[in-house]
Amino acid sequence: MVLTKVRGSVTVAITLVLKFIHAFFKVINNRRICILHCLIYLLQSNSMTFDLLGTDPHSEARAGELTTDHGTIATPIFMPVGTAGTVKGVHQRELKEDVQPDIILGNTYHLYLRPGTDILEKAGGIHKFMNWDRNILTDSGGYQVYSISDQRKIKEEGVMFQSHIDGSRHLFTPENVIDIQRSIGADIIMAFDECTPYPCDYDYAAKSMRMTHRWLDRCFEQMDNTEPKYGHEQSLFPIVQGSVYPELRKQSAEYIASKEANGYAIGGLSVGEPHEDMYSMTDLVCSILPSDKPRYLMGVGTPANLLECIALGVDMFDCVMPTRNARNGQLFTKDGIINIRNKKWENDFSPIDDVLTPDYSKAYLRHLTISKELLGAQIASTHNLSFYLWLMREARKHITEGDFAEWKNQMVKKVSTKL
Repeated sequence: MVLTKVRGSVTVAITLVLKFIHAFFKVINNRRICILHCLIYLLQSNSMTFDLLGTDPHSEARAGELTTDHGTIATPIFMPVGTAGTVKGVHQRELKEDVQPDIILGNTYHLYLRPGTDILEKAGGIHKFMNWDRNILTDSGGYQVYSISDQRKIKEEGVMFQSHIDGSRHLFTPENVIDIQRSIGADIIMAFDECTPYPCDYDYAAKSMRMTHRWLDRCFEQMDNTEPKYGHEQSLFPIVQGSVYPELRKQSAEYIASKEANGYAIGGLSVGEPHEDMYSMTDLVCSILPSDKPRYLMGVGTPANLLECIALGVDMFDCVMPTRNARNGQLFTKDGIINIRNKKWENDFSPIDDVLTPDYSKAYLRHLTISKELLGAQIASTHNLSFYLWLMREARKHITEGDFAEWKNQMVKKVSTKL
């Protein structure tokens, strides 16, 4: 643990020196040789850091701290999805006080279309626009483009697509996706990639993977040629692709790992493949990606998925499941899964959860859900997110105590049980 912290400190020091050199040559090229300018740039540039604080002796699970200009993120972490600058049905106050995430997620595709980068820039970036002073990560929009396959065309330049709002045509390229994310202003931004469907034949997956790698090089070049707009640093995470083919996943992970980044993501999973394939691909990729950087598994998943992938070495997750399923009456609890619409809960006046949601009974929430009251979706959404974050905190505790693997095996059975 001490060695990891030392490595982290050395990495930060080297990064700051490189930033100084970069700034120095920038001002030389601009014919304004000013050492003071370089020093100011250096002092204002705080690179993201990641410290491993503990590992589980019987699995690959890790507990760490990821630090950005907007604060520290305790890992493992689940990021509530705030696609369009809002976590559906949950006020920012409830997020902070009840759910308590260190970071949430926004989406480039949706924020680009509405409200648009002009509004976000006038507001001073996404943090000020939505009144959120903690960390934000933005997806590049690659998955959303994948999900509208009948309304887009992929080529080497980028992706031409039609807006789901008004049918207008737009082009996403690696360069303008970086520019859009600069305007949004998230702390962590994702490289533009193609998310392949499942099933997907080997040749298409290989071709797509190689194009994603070429797009990644263009993303890094655009990052180097632009600056953050709102006074805080932004970190670009590259994404491993390769569908469910071990050879391609290995190639992609090795290519991605060769890039100097503050963190790395695993994409193209949880798109319909069997859980066993998702776990085997995740295991393979985690064995290749750097151990001293955070690993982000995109779009995953159920509580059991999260626990199994933490055991494989994943640090970060996001998924719409807790809020989407909540709006349909499904609750996740430490004892199992509840369909609150079922008649069995009609006369159950016990709390939804003694600790996380003690103020409302199951009978009351069932009444709200059946009556289609908005409050029902709000209570259920806040509860599910609170449970996901509780699960991450419990996982972290058991990792540091050295008994995560045993606890995980017990919890996977519990959280997968239908009550």
